[in-house]
Amino acid sequence: MAREEKGIKVLLCQPPLETHSRGVFTVAGILRDAGMEVVYIGNSTPAQVIETAVQEDADVVGVSTLCGGELVLGNEMLRLAEEKGIKERTLFLMGGIFPPDDIPKLKQVGFGGVFPPASTGKEIISCINTGVSSKRKSRK
Repeated sequence: MAREEKGIKVLLCQPPLETHSRGVFTVAGILRDAGMEVVYIGNSTPAQVIETAVQEDADVVGVSTLCGGELVLGNEMLRLAEEKGIKERTLFLMGGIFPPDDIPKLKQVGFGGVFPPASTGKEIISCINTGVSSKRKSRK
């Protein structure tokens, strides 16, 4: 079965020093309830995340952060995704606590969705469905 015929596969992770997991576990449950396949790899470096995204053929990579460093880690992750040839076909998301001024910067480097704490599951699901559909159409 071609990837386009399968459901959406989401890879969720956290930066190496992140110790808070309630948010990422909550989002994982919301996405599973929405019918998505969720792979959680916990604390990982950008290189580990991208390597796993390639191995898992993930449609989406979601990063949960509360510890800061989202711009440095996000930039590195997207740079590596481009090197591995998955940046254009994979939807990258960032959720957690970060300065509001970082939201446009994260979007500028390639994050298709950025979700501060007040975001709803409905908003996240909608972003994923729209983003993955768009990326799949552009591959055809």
